Amino acid sequence: MISFPPCKINLGLNVVKKRSDGYHDIETCFYLIPWTDILEIIPAETFEFTQSGIALPGKPDENLCVRAYQLLKKDFNLPPVAIYLHKVIPAGAGLGGGSSNAAHTLRLLNEVFKLKLETAILKNYAATLGSDCAFFIEDKAMVGMEKGNVLEDAGVNLEGKFIVLVKPEVHISTAAAYASIVPALPTNRIKDVVKNDITVWMEQLKNDFEISVFKKYPLIKEIKECLYNQGAHYASMSGSGSAVYGLFDSPLDLKKHFPGMIYWSGILN
Repeated sequence: MISFPPCKINLGLNVVKKRSDGYHDIETCFYLIPWTDILEIIPAETFEFTQSGIALPGKPDENLCVRAYQLLKKDFNLPPVAIYLHKVIPAGAGLGGGSSNAAHTLRLLNEVFKLKLETAILKNYAATLGSDCAFFIEDKAMVGMEKGNVLEDAGVNLEGKFIVLVKPEVHISTAAAYASIVPALPTNRIKDVVKNDITVWMEQLKNDFEISVFKKYPLIKEIKECLYNQGAHYASMSGSGSAVYGLFDSPLDLKKHFPGMIYWSGILN
């Protein structure tokens, strides 16, 4: 069985406070982007994990797909499977590719072995693998709160908008990005702002990581400014970076403005 795990962008990201468990409470809006990896899971005589495409850091047995399988194997005594993952979505970009892979592994295993796990149960499993994994269990825009794992419908629809995504050759550690953040209560609640017209987002919808990341990596700030100069209604860094996106009314080709960088564009669903 084959799945195409998509990535996400963050429409705003407020870091609200430091938690006693060392994590942070945040508020953000997750929105799915039809830029996907390829994931296949089939029954096998012995467990096997194979990965191709963009190289990933870390050992194969530490991959989130493997951990997701082990999670369900423990509780449901699953037989061996062969997992094949072809990576297209870059890591260290703030696009949630690894979290999406993990969530879709859970979803596929649920289908392959007819476990009949309800959405809420799958979300609970996903949340143990990563703060934004639970978002990818359903295919709709969600507001993420607390660690990003407490979700509610966002009520935002960008269908038909054209997105340009640009990732420079910069890998940003999420832990390092949080280390530079000073948490604060936001002036504007993201779940309210995203319901407003996109033309006011530039002034009201902020990503708290941009201040420290732009200071350390000026190129990322330049990408955002370029997208605005080319007519984006809204542009932002996604998550803790380093990918930056711009939202436009109609298709356009901006590749020439970002030589040597990973570039993707498409129509939003």
